Amino acid sequence: MTETPWAHLPNAVHIDRILGSLEAHPEKWSEAWSAAHTAAHTAAHTAAHTAAHTAAHTAADGARSEAWSEAWSAVVAWDDAVVAQDAVAALVAWDDCAYMLDIPEDALKVLRAVGSQPAVLLSVAAKVLRAENI
Repeated sequence: MTETPWAHLPNAVHIDRILGSLEAHPEKWSEAWSAAHTAAHTAAHTAAHTAAHTAAHTAADGARSEAWSEAWSAVVAWDDAVVAQDAVAALVAWDDCAYMLDIPEDALKVLRAVGSQPAVLLSVAAKVLRAENI
């Protein structure tokens, strides 16, 4: 197995999980994005995505920035990958957010309500992964 450029990151296994799900079930990601795309979600998403992008690119080590670019490129290859891009962005930018992929929706709702940017970016991915049970 070829090691990915993001293999050294704490959330590498979760980035691989997102990419694997996207490859196996692209239609679920497209459906999830359509269902979640409301005006409120768009505003929160834009702020969170900008923060993740900035955090990943301004990280102290160049390896994180390189991993960001490589993981981003892997996701962008898919047409309906906006939600997967969000998840990868969060997982690269915040080392401590992977648990959000596995917590109940009610807990994610609370995190979103208190302004957690990773929760905003990971919510739809968590829904897709729960549905796939992976």
